[in-house]
Amino acid sequence: MKGLGVSIIGCMMLFACAGHPPENLGVRENRLAKCPARPNCVSSQAVDEDHFLPPLQYQGEKETAVALLKKVLSSFERMTILTEKDNYLHIECKSSRMGFVDDLEFYFSAEKQIQVRSASRVGYSDLGVNRRRVEKLRELFAAQLRNTQK
Repeated sequence: MKGLGVSIIGCMMLFACAGHPPENLGVRENRLAKCPARPNCVSSQAVDEDHFLPPLQYQGEKETAVALLKKVLSSFERMTILTEKDNYLHIECKSSRMGFVDDLEFYFSAEKQIQVRSASRVGYSDLGVNRRRVEKLRELFAAQLRNTQK
């Protein structure tokens, strides 16, 4: 009986970690949602240095940049594209151990920049997971761009 209780609590914790996507996701007036005050979010449109990181840059056609970014995203495990629109991608990222879910968003702005936001759905701190994810994506995206320009 004790094992059953632990199993039920464990399942409840996993479902609680997933949560539902926040309603404020998406692009409004050419901007992604602001990061909350918690240290579990990064954004290229943040005005404070704790949450800020630079947007991804590209040259050429937006369609090529979208295809390259999607290729990079497909190399990651546990990432699922939930929304794909003309200038916007929303990806759900699940952690391997606890099932925590982060929302990763990309907005292809007119300046040949890809604005990015990555935020945890629950909790206070992400121990830098979102920042490291975006930096890794930036590195891989830049490599893909270089390979296509050769």
